Amino acid sequence: MKICSLDDLSKIRNDRRSLNSRINGRSIEDRIEILVGLATCGISSGAKETQLAFENEIKEKNFKNISVIPVGCIGNCYSEPTVQINVPGQSPVIYGRVHVQDVPEIIEKHIRDGIPVDRLALTNPVDNKQMRIALRHCGLINPEDIFEYLACDGYEALGCAVTQMSPEFIIDEVKKSGLRGRGGGGFPTGVKWEITRAQPGERKYIICNADEGDPGAFMDRSILEGDPHCVLEAMAIGGYALGADQGIIYIRAEYPLAVSRLNTAISQARKLGLLGPNIFGSNFNFDIRIKYGAGAFVCGEETALINSCEGKRGEPNFKPPYPAQKGYWGYPTCVNNVETFANIAPIITKGSSWFASIGTEKSKGTKVFALAGKINNVGLAEVPMGITLRELIYEIGGGIRDGHKFKAIQTGGPSGGVISEEYLDTPIDYDNLIEIGSMMGSGGMIVMDETDNMVNIAKFYLEFSMDESCGRCTPCRIGTKRMYEIINKITSGKGTMADLNSLKQLTYMVRDSSLCGLGQSAPNPVISTMKHFMSEYLAFIPDPRAKLKFNVNKHSRKSKKAD
Repeated sequence: MKICSLDDLSKIRNDRRSLNSRINGRSIEDRIEILVGLATCGISSGAKETQLAFENEIKEKNFKNISVIPVGCIGNCYSEPTVQINVPGQSPVIYGRVHVQDVPEIIEKHIRDGIPVDRLALTNPVDNKQMRIALRHCGLINPEDIFEYLACDGYEALGCAVTQMSPEFIIDEVKKSGLRGRGGGGFPTGVKWEITRAQPGERKYIICNADEGDPGAFMDRSILEGDPHCVLEAMAIGGYALGADQGIIYIRAEYPLAVSRLNTAISQARKLGLLGPNIFGSNFNFDIRIKYGAGAFVCGEETALINSCEGKRGEPNFKPPYPAQKGYWGYPTCVNNVETFANIAPIITKGSSWFASIGTEKSKGTKVFALAGKINNVGLAEVPMGITLRELIYEIGGGIRDGHKFKAIQTGGPSGGVISEEYLDTPIDYDNLIEIGSMMGSGGMIVMDETDNMVNIAKFYLEFSMDESCGRCTPCRIGTKRMYEIINKITSGKGTMADLNSLKQLTYMVRDSSLCGLGQSAPNPVISTMKHFMSEYLAFIPDPRAKLKFNVNKHSRKSKKAD
């Protein structure tokens, strides 16, 4: 079977009406569904065994019209294995920490008698604060069944694009939507597409950056594990808009489940003619292949990523030229990350004005955050730009674990900075986070409580950046090592006030003179912790008399960046 028209998609959707009900939050009229979260977090907690237990129990009890469906991450990672029960005439119920021994009770009470098992049910009254666009299908469809994706309007955006829209119209829609790169830099996606299309040359490439390397970040992995086709469809739309007929997904080999589901999705899309020659009966040809990375953090930088794709050492290049001008094998290349692509299809089907109506003036749409650390509800949350840190931590995240007091939150991973309690009511968007000394990054958020020492936190991130430095430029290669040696000396109780002065000087030197974003942002955790928690640095210094003479602002740069 090859899908050649939008009518073909309509027929498939009509054949799968029950799926549309599930996606739209309605129960199925004639079927009970048991959705089991089988992303990496669920599988590691025993979800496969839970799935098998449901299947065996249903078979043993001879229940009819019940489907057990493997899905991606439902989002409640703190309560894996997670299961959602859809019973006709009832609201869906999500259960947490469902193990093999719990399955008979759920089958007997909920499935047979229609009475939810309260002790396992998750209650999250703040779901109305979330708005799922990038995660719209995660936890609701079987990621290894392309027909489930097709049944919920999958590939309709691509069909409309190649049969009814010009490349210029698509780029203009993406520009007007206000979508900015979700990989950390926040560069306007439509502008990047426009620059790439405008370059001369017979060949262009589009690359998906799935090299998610921040500690505590798992947004991209969850999208690829739960909804791989949304990325394939968006890359094809981008290829059509840019004039590219080849796409590459650069993904770290440490994501075996995501890699497996991507390979399955690509094979299925090719079989239906949604990748390959003459897509939707047009003259547009496009295909995608996967390139594996070895887990180097620096390969998240687009020029280092491209070098790695070419089989070279993963290290950044001097810019300009930018990849949009001269990228993969010297051809114009557009690099976007997973979450950026996950927003493309809804923008095409619903329009740029719809997307632009969400979020803040300069940061449109939603953002997926991975909540980790000392927080009760560890997991994924997708919220409109402009929500405050307090809402995200205390309402969606459920507050600080074990009744402890909030101390700080690290946003942006090793490239970001810590945010103290005084900024909890700051609306989250690209510009506000930079203004208070941190950054959006890819969306990882690690929460810390009063038991955490902020100097040790800075040391942890600095050691990570030092180890991940590619070594090409001296400021990053030597500077991060010297910074780590100083902070290690301080935490060992052997530091002096001169060491604090030297550390502060080095942070600005490394930041202002490194070649790429890794080195330029590596000092951020030190800069932000010295700004907000200098007393904890001083507590490590043995000589109390020297502290009285120390001016913590002595070496601050009077520049916008230093502020």
